[in-house]
Amino acid sequence: MRFTKMQGLGNDYVYVNCFEEKVARPSETAVRVSDRHFGIGADGLILIKPSEKADFEMEMYNADGSRGEMCGNGIRCVAKYVYDYGLTDQTHISIETLGGIKYLDLIVEEGRVRLVKVDMGSPVLEAEQIPIIGLGNRVLDEPIRVDDMEYRITGVSMGNPHGVVFLKDVKNLEIEKIGPLFEHHECFPNRVNTEFAHVLDRQTAEMRVWERGSGETLACGTGACAVAVACVLNGYTEEEVTVKLLGGELQIRWDREKDRVYMTGPAEVVFDGEWPEV
Repeated sequence: MRFTKMQGLGNDYVYVNCFEEKVARPSETAVRVSDRHFGIGADGLILIKPSEKADFEMEMYNADGSRGEMCGNGIRCVAKYVYDYGLTDQTHISIETLGGIKYLDLIVEEGRVRLVKVDMGSPVLEAEQIPIIGLGNRVLDEPIRVDDMEYRITGVSMGNPHGVVFLKDVKNLEIEKIGPLFEHHECFPNRVNTEFAHVLDRQTAEMRVWERGSGETLACGTGACAVAVACVLNGYTEEEVTVKLLGGELQIRWDREKDRVYMTGPAEVVFDGEWPEV
């Protein structure tokens, strides 16, 4: 199996061009290739496939083999791959995901994609659709009890479920301890990606993320979008926010008039290789 390892702000996945390759057991393959000691090392596996609904399809698997609906950093890397590796010559493309069809604008310099702007669609705020249960119809700064501590959480789906928790300090957070407790909390029937965020000013926020199925990652594109939406909903920032993640920065804008969230950020190739097992 030929593959390309790519990363967006350190959120790294193994990408397979399924126009040429076939992966018979993607969940099992995701677990093996993601292992950072005995595999390639990644946050998961992403298959780039033909689509009947869009220009391409992104099929995503987390490091534990579970299927993911959407990945913001991952979809930027897919866009870079299909352009840089000659699957398209277009700079405006559509990609089918389990979280819906996303539209992307590619910013090209010297024949290579440098930045990708993604129309992430409209944020979903209804608790039933995220899904979140037991915290009301809309989860906006609602109290939630985790490990005998009360936190306040804002629920947003950007094609996958997110819970945003604002804290005064995220740098010293024991995320390895608290992250799994949120992920498997009874309020989240499909588990949840949890963003622990701190607002720096009206245009800037910083965050750490515990991704369901992968643990803490250096970046999460949909998570950064969820943080920006939660910041605006809670009155903390303007509609355009620089979100600082462990792996770098993303520019997020929630156009309230159109109810669309736009994310702009980089995508990089790490290396190409071959994996002996599929």
